[in-house]
Amino acid sequence: MNDQIPKSQLPSEAARTRDKRRLVLAEQETRLTSALVLLIGLGLFLALPFVLSIGSVVFLPLVTALLLTILLSPLADRLAKLGLPNVLASLGALSVFLGILFAALALILQPALALFDTLPAITDQVGQRFAELRDEFAWLAVANEEIAAIMGNTGAREVVLATPSLLEEIAFATPSIVLEVLIMFLMAFFMIEARVRMRRHLLFDRASFGSSVKAARVMREIQDRVAAYITTVGLINASIGVVVALGAWALGVDAPIMWGGLAAILNFIPYVGPLAMTTLLALFGIGTADTVLIGLIPAAAYVVLHTVEANVVTPSILGARFTMSPVMILIALSYFTWIWGVPGALLSVPILLTLTAFFDHIGRPNLVGFLFGEPLFPSESMGGGVEDEQAGPSTKLTGQT
Repeated sequence: MNDQIPKSQLPSEAARTRDKRRLVLAEQETRLTSALVLLIGLGLFLALPFVLSIGSVVFLPLVTALLLTILLSPLADRLAKLGLPNVLASLGALSVFLGILFAALALILQPALALFDTLPAITDQVGQRFAELRDEFAWLAVANEEIAAIMGNTGAREVVLATPSLLEEIAFATPSIVLEVLIMFLMAFFMIEARVRMRRHLLFDRASFGSSVKAARVMREIQDRVAAYITTVGLINASIGVVVALGAWALGVDAPIMWGGLAAILNFIPYVGPLAMTTLLALFGIGTADTVLIGLIPAAAYVVLHTVEANVVTPSILGARFTMSPVMILIALSYFTWIWGVPGALLSVPILLTLTAFFDHIGRPNLVGFLFGEPLFPSESMGGGVEDEQAGPSTKLTGQT
């Protein structure tokens, strides 16, 4: 039996040429589409900060309310399973969060107000310590002046602009802050209350069963990751606050509860928060201790504690599921801090974790491959879901060093 294909059935040279031409055109079309998507994404990335910053009164409460909804929806679901109506369950979940928030602020603000009267004396002593250090290194200033005289540089005239005082800035900003906070909590309440309808809409209003399954996976993964991360990190930071408070009490530092609360809250901000806490402890210690070395002991003890927590405790508890590149964390931190300031710094890590969980399911752009001629979005399946998590570790986000 002859298995060879007759020559009449083989594709002609012209047909093969047309097929190659189609493949080249399809590849060029894919490259052009990928380039357009990349340029549009880059433009949005550069323009988004200005839009979000100008409209912060709208966008900041909205983003915060969305994150609170993701965080508090599991608690509302548990309360609803106990027999509470949906409205009461939503209100109860939000009330628990507000109770924890107000308790934490009370632990910090009450001792801080008590220490406010001693702030001028502390400031004066810190100034004296730095003046002593400046006198010890006065030869550097003399050398700098001699170098400036040799180079022919003359002192420039300084222009000092009058700016509002701190109290004036707080008075001007208070009404706007109160309005944004009220809008945020109202949005969060209505979003939590509407969570069941939103889930039903995402699941049952899709065109196919596959898209419904993917929507359910995305929604569950985002909620599980963000809620688990914030809850776990909150417990870790609360433990850090307790240890710092006990350490401050043992070292004789004034208002140990305040320092513990500050350590717990600032530890939510990766890198910058612990650095700010170290600086505050160092300045307060120098301003209250007899010598500089003794004043630096609380700051040094906190640095040791944070090093152990960031490199041993937090990674072992969170595991590989929340791991992410420190570069991405710093980019998100600087990006959202630039847009919204301190609130943006607090929200940067949860926003980054939410976007990571979202792109794990819809597919991540192949930016590195695109630079070498590959499509921006690979053609293979982009669904990541639960099966991918079982095959290997997903992404983690310690936000620590």
